[in-house]
Amino acid sequence: MLDIGWFSTGRGPGSRGLLQFVQERLERSPIDARISFVFSNREWGEADGSDQFFQLVGSYNIPLITLSSAAFRRRHRSEGLTWAELRPAYDRAVMEAVSDYRPDLCVLAGYMLIVGGAMCRRYPLLNLHPALPDGPIGTWQEVIWTLIEQRAARTGAMLHLATEQVDRGPVISYCAAPLDGPDLAPYWQSIAGRDLATLRAEQGENLPLFQQIRQAEYRREPYLLYETLRALAASRVIIQNGQVAPAALCLDAEIDAAMAADGVG
Repeated sequence: MLDIGWFSTGRGPGSRGLLQFVQERLERSPIDARISFVFSNREWGEADGSDQFFQLVGSYNIPLITLSSAAFRRRHRSEGLTWAELRPAYDRAVMEAVSDYRPDLCVLAGYMLIVGGAMCRRYPLLNLHPALPDGPIGTWQEVIWTLIEQRAARTGAMLHLATEQVDRGPVISYCAAPLDGPDLAPYWQSIAGRDLATLRAEQGENLPLFQQIRQAEYRREPYLLYETLRALAASRVIIQNGQVAPAALCLDAEIDAAMAADGVG
């Protein structure tokens, strides 16, 4: 049995969607894996989004553990420390809170905190990044603007081990999506010869090309996460001592087949 710890702030529909997608497939599939607990850095009553996420966790009868990072910061306000200085102490408190569990790996799925070195060494932490292994780093918004600036021919997503070097840990798996096909050609043509800084200022994330690139990658994320867990449960890929073998497993074929079966274009 592959025991999975699930870390999420649970801010909104994206976090709920990832958990729902993976949990419901685990329930109906023959793979030997389960989500043994969910941890959130929010507590009940902090926000509507996370409360809805907690309700979803409860509907699956998955143990929920919470430790508010905001409340932790308030309790230590008098010490005059920055969050970067407080984070090691918070991470220790998190590890104590989940110490009754022995996950084989943990998934960071919408967990809005950077994880420190101690936690990276304690657990194999799978982090979902919205770019290819050789692609841009940063938030998903920063990734998309970089792809537009580069007139990139493809995008994708990857799962990598979280390390102290943000977005650059060993790659476990990835998937790709084309950006140079006929469907996106009109969107690229619509910005031809236009200044990118002006487009960002005037339209921002509402830019149609921005939205199309986001969707090309975003709709593959849950499939990448589930297919990676399936590959790990079947020992197609192994994580040991902070290393991954084989490195950078391409899951395009599995994801394309699963999306076709679901009628997702």
